[in-house]
Amino acid sequence: MTDTSDSNNSGDAPRPRRSVLYMPGANERALEKAKTLPTDALILDLEDSVAPDAKAEARERVHAAAAGGEYGYREVAIRVNAPGTPWHADDIRAAAQAGPDAVVVPKVDSPDTVRRIVAALEAAGAPDRTAVWAMIETPAAMFDARAIAAASDRLTVLVMGTNDLAKELHAEHVPGRAPLLTGLSLALLAARATGKAILDGVYNDVQNLPGFEEETLQGRQLGFDGKTLIHPRQLEPCNRIFAPAPEQVEHSRRIIEAFDQATSQGRGVVTVDGRMIENLHVEEARRVLATAAAVAGR
Repeated sequence: MTDTSDSNNSGDAPRPRRSVLYMPGANERALEKAKTLPTDALILDLEDSVAPDAKAEARERVHAAAAGGEYGYREVAIRVNAPGTPWHADDIRAAAQAGPDAVVVPKVDSPDTVRRIVAALEAAGAPDRTAVWAMIETPAAMFDARAIAAASDRLTVLVMGTNDLAKELHAEHVPGRAPLLTGLSLALLAARATGKAILDGVYNDVQNLPGFEEETLQGRQLGFDGKTLIHPRQLEPCNRIFAPAPEQVEHSRRIIEAFDQATSQGRGVVTVDGRMIENLHVEEARRVLATAAAVAGR
């Protein structure tokens, strides 16, 4: 199997996934509009946004859209219906044949589920480049998140299903997301322990952009790589918040320059803006610059 890692042509830079927009697979106009939207990635949806009697038609439409190669730089994923539903097996076969960048699988509760999905995709002829993105959205998935993330090299991204998680917890949707923070943190730890990317869940009130920005900032501060979205109006603030700010980029450059200069002069102590600089700060500065370069390449 060839490499399905997250790196791109910028060396160690992660592939930008600041904004990952769900698009309803049954809506032909939406799939066409997606070709013009400034999103880093698209999830062409066969699950929640598609009524049961429209599943087959949506599957054909999404297959054609993903196989057409008309979405430019945007990463294209297909969200299939969950394992155990009447549509899952047909969705997997169609997605494998379309060969998108990724297949998003809801309700992944265990590493065995991941292995079954991978086996089904490979049996259906999925190309090596098609990754698996696992949606973790139940208490069982939170407790098993590390094993899920480590179950296959083909799995490259964890996707938070925060709406379903809140439902399972009998929790309320409140500013700050206190009821969900334990689950979010467990999933983040699992992603970082296994070297996988991780996406924050959706924000439901598309009219409340200040609330969306507050939650998006929280997600970035927690450590998420990006956020899943349900409306194009959420794209601009999401892209802005998850991109390194100009002052952060400049500060990172100064850290690296100061460290390189000190190293060349044999000095063991480095300070920038009055603060001691260690290797971990240099590594973070290099990550910031790599991310900024990857975003600029968009």
